[in-house]
Formats: sequence, C-alpha cells, structure tokens
Amino acid sequence: MNDFLQTIIESLSIMTMYEAIAMVLAIAYILLAIRQNIWCWPAAFLSTLIYAVLFFEVSLLMDSMLNLYYLVMAIYGWYSWKYGSNIKNEDLKVNTYGLLTNIKIIVVLSFVSLCFGYIMANYTSADFAYIDSFTTVFAVFTTFMLAKKVLENWIYWIIIDIVSIYIYIQKELYLTAALFIIYTILALVAYINWKKDFEYSRL
Repeated sequence: MNDFLQTIIESLSIMTMYEAIAMVLAIAYILLAIRQNIWCWPAAFLSTLIYAVLFFEVSLLMDSMLNLYYLVMAIYGWYSWKYGSNIKNEDLKVNTYGLLTNIKIIVVLSFVSLCFGYIMANYTSADFAYIDSFTTVFAVFTTFMLAKKVLENWIYWIIIDIVSIYIYIQKELYLTAALFIIYTILALVAYINWKKDFEYSRL
C-alpha cells in the first residue's frame, strides 16, 4: 500500500514538474512572439508537446488533440516566418486582414462554433458547450493568423483568453485562470508592439 501511494506521489511530482516546464515555455513563446523572434516557435513546439502528453495522460483527449494541432502549427509558423515573405531573403512582415475580411472570418467561425456547440450540448456531457466551442474554433484559426503574422490575431487572443478565464474560474481552476490573465496582458502588449511595427513599415 505504501509503495502504491509513493508511486502516485512520484507520478504527480513528475507531472507537476513537466506542467511547470510547459507553462514557462508557453510564456516564453508569447514573450518571443511579441518581439517577432522566430525562436518563439521552438518554445511553442516543446510546450505543446508536453501539454499534449499531459492531457492524454489525464484523458483530456480533445485538449490533447488540440495541442497536437498546435504542434503542427509551431512547425508551420517557423517555416512561415522564415520563408513566408513575398520578398526574397526577407522575413515575413506584420500584415493585416482589414475590417471586411475580419468580419467575414467572425461570421464563418461563429457559425462553425454554433454547430460544434450544438453537438457538444446535445450529444455529450460537456460543460459550457457553446462557449468552449467558440474559444476552441477561434483558437484554431487564430493560431494560423499568428503564423502568418496577421496583426489582428492578438485581438482574437485577448477575447479568447478573457472568455477562458471565466470558464476556468467557474470550474475552480484558479491557477490556470491566473495564467490566462498573464496571457491576456501579454497579448495586449503584443498587439501594441506589432501595431507600432506595422505602422512603421508603412512609412
């Protein structure tokens, strides 16, 4: 019995250590992204790899699958930032979709979110089915926007993070909620910095 309890304690300690490493890497990813440093993507890759394994271990399969998507996008993001510029031998620059395109994106993603929300609400035991669907669907596309250095991605992340904070507080995941408060602040800082860079590039 004592051996069994010791094994559980050791497993939890290892998981907590890996979770802490993943959290540090996730924050490093955002800080590097603010500076448009391409090394943000290796940090994102390692962070999402750890989270994918951790979520799989605790049977949060959808979260694990979402992080596998983030894993692929980390590779794509690095490639896009390195080789995605239309100008030869020049890194990808901050760009914007413009108001009309963003409105179209919001309409389409909202419809997709409602469809997923309906399925989750009526055919699963998911909590916050519609809200969770909105944050997941928008997060998937917003990650693509970040890989393309689209300025508005940070506005989407601010909204996604704020909604996520509400969900985590309701589920009494206060530490995770605190982490997402940090994410929200960093996303706001990132938007301000990227906007300055975008405006400077147009001079």
